[in-house]
Amino acid sequence: MSSAPQLVVHRDKELMAQAAAARLITRIVDAQSSRGEASVVLTGGRNGNGLLAALAAAPARDAIDWSRLDLWWGDERFLPEGDPDRNVTQAREALLDAVPLDPKRVHAMPASDGPHGTDVEAAAAAYAAELAAAAGPEDHGPVPSFDVLMLGVGPDTHVASLFPELPAVRETERTVVGVHGAPKPPPTRVTLTLPAIRAAREVWLLAAGEDKAEAAAIALSGAGEIQAPAAGAHGRTRTLWLLDASAASQLPRDLYPAASA
Repeated sequence: MSSAPQLVVHRDKELMAQAAAARLITRIVDAQSSRGEASVVLTGGRNGNGLLAALAAAPARDAIDWSRLDLWWGDERFLPEGDPDRNVTQAREALLDAVPLDPKRVHAMPASDGPHGTDVEAAAAAYAAELAAAAGPEDHGPVPSFDVLMLGVGPDTHVASLFPELPAVRETERTVVGVHGAPKPPPTRVTLTLPAIRAAREVWLLAAGEDKAEAAAIALSGAGEIQAPAAGAHGRTRTLWLLDASAASQLPRDLYPAASA
């Protein structure tokens, strides 16, 4: 059971980041109130890091019990630990080093100089095993029911490291795979697959800037997920597209929400 996408369009990318951060705080606090903990899947890139920076600057961030929050990643560049291009490195700089997280609940994807060396398939299998170990009987599968899974949308409609037509976007069984020959550097990556993404309660897709306008229009206009991976990303209870006006500029008018901030 997947949810039809909902759209929220903000005036510019700064407002979008601030509003998304506020929305995320509310969602985490609600989950912690009802279950005692929360789990979120982070995304890197311009919009993902912008949201984390806005969250770091938000006074309401202290409403979150950071010690009861699990953080996962949707994908990672298979580079050495601490490399500035790794999503986890950028996330630490933007937010994570500034809040009192439980280190055991920060689930970074393996680095290329980690225990699996340069074997990206072994690194992917290890992350899949970590996800499976965190899943409970109520999750009905080999990954936790993440409260929020965030994805940046690339100009080519890729999400996580699922690129159009490449093998990873076709995966239907495994939850995490290695990616070889990605069309943007670095070519070797680790990524969640669409089955893992769809385990989330809510999937939020972030797109800001004119370079994302065509991708948003394609993904929201009925394209297939092999050609437009963003079209295949949806949550079990909610699928939310968070856009700025530039990224929404090519959407068909019937999709454009009437009352957006």
